[in-house]
Amino acid sequence: MEIWHNPSCSKCAGARASLDEARVPYRLRAYLEQPPNAAELTEVLRRLDARAWDICRTGEPSAVAQGMADWPRDDASESRWIEAMVAHPELIQRPILLLDDGGALVGRTPEVLDEAVRRTTG
Repeated sequence: MEIWHNPSCSKCAGARASLDEARVPYRLRAYLEQPPNAAELTEVLRRLDARAWDICRTGEPSAVAQGMADWPRDDASESRWIEAMVAHPELIQRPILLLDDGGALVGRTPEVLDEAVRRTTG
């Protein structure tokens, strides 16, 4: 699996620790240093079965400065959200686990991390 992570994020550290404990192999992508492009983020959203605003950290200073909490959440506006997250990758929720089975999860809770382990180890 690939993990989109921020090395200074406690939730990301917790995800890595859980996967290490379960001996689940993974690759790290420091997405602040290697930001996704719009096509990659769109594919991740598809894999998550989520909309862009579902994984946007609207409390981040760059989101607040843009007034993103008040942006429309509809089909016509989704590309605007994606463009903002590509331009400001700190807006992307973390960690995102891209599973080898084609799915993806936002690994912020023990339950989700357990599911990632189960789906990876069978």
